[in-house]
Amino acid sequence: MGSLKLILSSLVLVFVIAGVLIGAESKTYWGDIEVLKELKNGFDPGSLNPGSCVSSWDFTIDPCDNLFGEKFTCGFRCDLVVSGISRITELGLDQAGYAGSLSSISWNLPYLETLDLSSNFFSGAIPDSLSNLTRLRRLGLSRNLFTGEIPSSIGSLPNLEELYLDNNNLQGTMPASLNGLVSLKRLEIQSNKLNGTLPDLGSLRNLYYLDISDNAIVGEPPATLPSSLIQISMRNNSLGGTLIPESFINLMSLQSELIAIDLSNNELQGLLPSFMALMPKLSALSLENNKFTGMIPTQYALKAAVPDSGISPFARLLLGGNYLFGPIPDPLRFLKPGSANVRLVDNCLYRCPDAFFFCQGGDQKSLTEYLFC
Repeated sequence: MGSLKLILSSLVLVFVIAGVLIGAESKTYWGDIEVLKELKNGFDPGSLNPGSCVSSWDFTIDPCDNLFGEKFTCGFRCDLVVSGISRITELGLDQAGYAGSLSSISWNLPYLETLDLSSNFFSGAIPDSLSNLTRLRRLGLSRNLFTGEIPSSIGSLPNLEELYLDNNNLQGTMPASLNGLVSLKRLEIQSNKLNGTLPDLGSLRNLYYLDISDNAIVGEPPATLPSSLIQISMRNNSLGGTLIPESFINLMSLQSELIAIDLSNNELQGLLPSFMALMPKLSALSLENNKFTGMIPTQYALKAAVPDSGISPFARLLLGGNYLFGPIPDPLRFLKPGSANVRLVDNCLYRCPDAFFFCQGGDQKSLTEYLFC
C-alpha cells in the first residue's frame, strides 16, 4: 500500500505518491476534494496569493488532475493507489500569509501525521475537530492570532509528539487533559495569556522540552514533573510558593537528564533548593527576579567554580533580583570572567564589589529593602 504526502505552500501544491498507480486518467479521490474545499473556504479570501494553487481552485474541474488541460489549477496530477484511498500524511502552510478561521474545517484526514500552520494570521478558536487527526504526531499553530482556550480535545491525540501553540492570544487555563498526551515530547505554549494554575504533568513520561513562559500562570510549580525533561522554562509568570524538593521530586535522580531550568521573573520564595546543584547534567539555572531569601548554598558555588568530572558545572547561574543575604561563597571569589555566566546583582549581599564580574551591572538593595531580607 502506498502513501500520499501533501505539502501546501503559498505558491505550490504537490502530491507525492508511492505505490501501484492506476492509469493516466485517474482522478483525485472525492474525499480529498471535499477536504480541499473546506480548507479553501476557511481562508480569508484576501489572504490568498493570486496565481497560487489554492486561489485557482473552483472545483468545477479536478483540482489536481488538470496537468494538460487549458485551465490551470496546480499543475500537478494526483494519482490514486489501487485501493482508491489516498493517504495525506503532511500538510504544511507555515509562513504563507493566510488568514481566517479554522472552525468550519472538519479535518477529515485520517492519515495526517504533520499539520503546520505556523506564522500566519489565522484567528478565532482552535477547533475541537483537530481531535479527528488521530495519527497526528506534530501540530504547529505557533505565531498566529488564535484566541479562546486550549481545547481539551487536544488531549485525545494519542500519537502527538510535538505541540506548538506559542505566540498567540490563548486564554484560560492549561487543560488537565494534556496529561493524556502520553507520546508528547515537546510542549511549547509560551507567549500567550494563559492563567490559573498548572496541571500535574507527571504522566507525560516522554516529555523532554517544556516552555510555558510569558503567560500569567499562578500557584505553585507542579507537584511532579516528568523525569525525562531536559529543558524547563516557566519564566515571566506569577508562580509562587517554594521550590521544596517535593515540587521537583522526579528530577532529583542522579540519572536526571535535565540541563536547563528557567524560573526567572516569578513570585517564588523561600530558600534556594540545594538539591538543584546535585543534578548531574544541570548546567543552566536562572532564578532571577523572585523573592528567594537566605544565603547562596555552597553547593551552587562549587558547581559553578570547581570543575568536577562527575557532574556538569554551571555555565549559567543567574540569581540576581532576589533577597539573598550574607557573604559571597568562597569558591565564587576565584571565578574568572568568561568561565561562567554568573549574576548576583540586586540582592542583600555584603562585600559584593565591582571587582567581581558577577557583582557588576547593578547595586545591592538599599538599607530599606534590607528589612525584607
